[in-house]
Amino acid sequence: MMKAMKRLFSHLNYPLLIAATLLLGLAPFSPEPHLVEKTRFLMQGELTRPLDIFDLFFHLAPALLLMIKLALEQPWRRYLS
Repeated sequence: MMKAMKRLFSHLNYPLLIAATLLLGLAPFSPEPHLVEKTRFLMQGELTRPLDIFDLFFHLAPALLLMIKLALEQPWRRYLS
């Protein structure tokens, strides 16, 4: 299972994931990014509508994929040894 997951994530490249993370994480740029707004709602206990919860996960998805790819590949190890 882990080998299949590593193989799947090896096809995703870092520039694409970083660009998607920044664009979806900060969209819309004004008046306030959705991630900031939805996180504030979550902390205040106001994130109750299913559409808002989906929207939060939609905007977080590229960041989650990037974190999983980093965890699987651990590219920083070569710099620490």
